[in-house]
Amino acid sequence: MNIRHFLLSSAAAGALAIAGALAASPGFAAELGTHEAPVSVIRSVTDLPAVIGERGPETVRVNLETVEVIGELANGTTYNYWTFNQKVPGPFVRVRVGDTVEVVMKNHEDSIAMHNVDFHAVTGLHGGGHATMAAPGETKGFTFQALNAGLYVYHCAVGPAAQHIANGMYGLILVEPEGGLPPVDREFYVMQGELYTYEAYGSQGHLTEDYDKLMNETPEYYVFNGADMALTGDNALHAEVGETIRIYFGVGGPNKTSSFHVIGEIFDKVYNLGSLTGEPLPDVQTISVPPGGAAAVDMKLEVPGDYLLVDHALSRAMRGLVGTLVVTGPEQPELFRDGVDSEELSYLAQ
Repeated sequence: MNIRHFLLSSAAAGALAIAGALAASPGFAAELGTHEAPVSVIRSVTDLPAVIGERGPETVRVNLETVEVIGELANGTTYNYWTFNQKVPGPFVRVRVGDTVEVVMKNHEDSIAMHNVDFHAVTGLHGGGHATMAAPGETKGFTFQALNAGLYVYHCAVGPAAQHIANGMYGLILVEPEGGLPPVDREFYVMQGELYTYEAYGSQGHLTEDYDKLMNETPEYYVFNGADMALTGDNALHAEVGETIRIYFGVGGPNKTSSFHVIGEIFDKVYNLGSLTGEPLPDVQTISVPPGGAAAVDMKLEVPGDYLLVDHALSRAMRGLVGTLVVTGPEQPELFRDGVDSEELSYLAQ
């Protein structure tokens, strides 16, 4: 089956699954007025498996469930999310080069749509998408060997794939190189995406997806980890002065490239485009990550304060795309302080 036939057949299968499941679907019932308590879809930035390091190749099982939920997009605002394991992004998958990976994917019986999963780390047909094409209630799977170290995106690829991705169906898989990556004190998991709603940004109530806005690439919301201003407050990143951190950053999209930047910090090392086997780039201010792409960035935290995670296409910060890195510890006036020496101020005032 060629790619065009695959996309067309998957779109048709998805349409049939939707038509057959609408009446029984809790998500669809909510659209018609049945009230459900919304769930939090925000994936915690610290929800990562432990590092692999020195172990040899093994067989690793990855269990995914595609679940459609009514999620809290913002305070007083809900949306019909399509998810892997009820969070956005999906679970952070961690293997090492040479591992044999068994992927088992169940499409929840209450889904209205066909779903699958395409891993960019896979060398094989459709990244596993063809093998995991599952109607509601079905379980499918495939096995692959992780041949290339790197940080890779996975996503639902049922047509129209952009719709499934926009609704939240994306995540990251890290294939560690032999021996692992250089150690850091803390690791974080952050992904950027877009939501296309009929209602304007900031509207209250239950919002509906707008297919025309999706096709025209005009999102109402930009999100880190699934929701408006998700990585602030209780969900902010936390670290201490003197620690080294690594952010595994990916863009689900489906359409917009990110210019990822941490205001007031410099990336000491950048594993550009998710490549882990070459020399990382030193001393970088902002990275460009395309939809379906990823990068890892390392920083040493030297000055306390609240640092903002943004896409430096800064209008997007006004549509929900802001996170906070809270760094605690002693002040470092030799590195940064407010003001300048009083004698210099007197000179400038003359």
